[in-house]
Amino acid sequence: MTSAHSLSRRDFMRSVSAAAAAVLLPLPLQAGQVGRPNIVLIYADDLGYGDVGSYGATNFKTPNIDALASAGVRFTHAHSPSATCTPSRYAMLTGEYAWRRRGTGVLPGDARMIIQPGRTTLPSILQKAGYKTSVVGKWHLGLGGADLDWNGNITPGPLDIGFDYNFLIPATGDRVPCVYVEDRRVVGLDPADPIRVSFGQRIGDEPIGRDHPDLLKMHPSHGHDQTIVNGISRIGYMSGGKTARWVDEDMADAITGKAIAFIERHRDEPFFLYFATHDIHVPRVPHPRFAGTSGLGPRGDVICQLDWCAGELIKTLDRLNLADNTLVIFTSDNGPVVDDGYRDEAVEKLNGHKPAGPLRGGKYSAFDAGTRVPFIVRWPQRVKPGQSDALVSQVDLLASLAALTGQTLAHDDAPDSFDVLGALLGRTRTGRDHLVEHAGTLSLIKGPWKYIEPNRGARYDRNTDTELGNDPEPQLYNLTDDIGEKNNLATEHPEVVAELSDLLNKIRADGRSRP
Repeated sequence: MTSAHSLSRRDFMRSVSAAAAAVLLPLPLQAGQVGRPNIVLIYADDLGYGDVGSYGATNFKTPNIDALASAGVRFTHAHSPSATCTPSRYAMLTGEYAWRRRGTGVLPGDARMIIQPGRTTLPSILQKAGYKTSVVGKWHLGLGGADLDWNGNITPGPLDIGFDYNFLIPATGDRVPCVYVEDRRVVGLDPADPIRVSFGQRIGDEPIGRDHPDLLKMHPSHGHDQTIVNGISRIGYMSGGKTARWVDEDMADAITGKAIAFIERHRDEPFFLYFATHDIHVPRVPHPRFAGTSGLGPRGDVICQLDWCAGELIKTLDRLNLADNTLVIFTSDNGPVVDDGYRDEAVEKLNGHKPAGPLRGGKYSAFDAGTRVPFIVRWPQRVKPGQSDALVSQVDLLASLAALTGQTLAHDDAPDSFDVLGALLGRTRTGRDHLVEHAGTLSLIKGPWKYIEPNRGARYDRNTDTELGNDPEPQLYNLTDDIGEKNNLATEHPEVVAELSDLLNKIRADGRSRP
C-alpha cells in the first residue's frame, strides 16, 4: 500500500522527521547582506482565499494584488493564526497563539488593550533593529487601561508596544466609537462635545437603527442595530464626538493617505509599515468611484477598493525608488464571510464567485477556509518569483523578521513563532512542520494531515450560515488529496489521529511550540 491514505505509523513519522530536518538546513540568505529592507505588511480584513485574481477569482479584476503575486512568491498553504480578527492580530504581533490567553477573542469597541507594554512584539523587534515603525488602519486589540477616556490621552496604545506612529480605526467599522485615533488622541474632537461609549446600557439620545430604520442607508441583517453613524447603525452606543466621526466612504482614502505620508517621511531610513485595511469588513461602503465597479455589489466593490489601496502603496515605493529593497507582504486576517450583519446584497450578487475558492468553511470555521488565506511576498532584490506550498503562518512573522534583521529572541519571546525566513523568501519549499489552527475548536496540520478536535458546538453559525467544522467525533483529512476536506479518514487511520491528538495536547500543555 503506497497511497498517502495508507501511510503506516513508521512512514508517517519518517516523513515528519525529514520535514523537520529540512527546516534546520542553513538558509542561503544571511541577514544583513543587503542592508535592512523596508518592510510593508498589507493586512486585509475578511479577504478569502478565492477573493483575488491570482488565487482564482474571475468575476472582477485585482490587478495590483495580482502584480504583487506575479513579481513575488504566492503561497498556497499560508494561514492566519485564527479564523477571526482579534486573535489573528494578537498572534501575529506577539508570536503567541491567541488561544493560550484568555481575553483575546473578538473584542468590543471599548476594550482595554490586550498586549501589555514591555512585551516583545513584531514592531518592538524591528524598532530595536533601527526601524521607524507604524500601524495605520484597523487595530481591534483594545486601547487604554481601566480609566480609558476617549476625550484625553489614550494610553497604553500602539506607541507603548513598539510603534513610533499610529493612525487607527480603534476596533471595526461596525462598532463604535466611529472615530480615528492618531498616536494618543481622537482626531478632530471638539472638547465641547465629548465622546461617550457603551456596549451595555444605552447612552445619550441619538437615534438607533432598531427604532429608526427610516434613517438608514444600509440596513442590518442581524445585530448592528444600535447607534446610527453616517446612515449606518452599529454595534454599541455612542454619543458626542460629532466633528470627529468618520465617513465610511472616505475611510480607504484616509488610511491610505496616512500610510503614504509615513513612507514619504521615512524614505531615507529603514521603516516598517503595518497597513491594516478596513476592507473588506462590514459595513461595506465603497467610495463612489468604486461603487458598482465589480458587478457583485458592495462586497465586490470593496475588493476593488482594497486592490487600489495596495496599488497606491506600491506606486509610492516605485515613485520614491524604494521598491527594490522593500519587502512587501500581502495577506488577510482570516477567511471570507458573505452576510456578516448588513443587507448589502453580498449573497444575492455572488454570481458564481467563490470567496473561499476550493476550500471548505469560511470566517469562524475550523475548516481550512477559516485560516488559509492569500499570502504574497515580494522583495525584488532578493525574492525570486514563483509559487510555494510551504506551510507558513502569520504567527511566524516575528521570528522570521527577527532573523532577517539580526535580532535574537529570548526564550520566553514569541513562544509559537517559527523562523521560516527561507520559505518566505522563496529559498526553500519547506516551512514549519506543524501548525495549530484556531476557530471555535483547535485543529492541527502536520505533513499531509489535518486533525480537528472533537467539539459538540453548533455545526453552522446561525447568523452567517458558515459551516463551523464542529463534530463530536474526531476529524482527519488528507489535505494533499482532499483540499476541500470532504472525506473524514479518522476511522481509517486511528494511529494518525492518536499521533496528532497527542501532539496537540503536548503543544497545549507546554505553553510554547517554538523550537
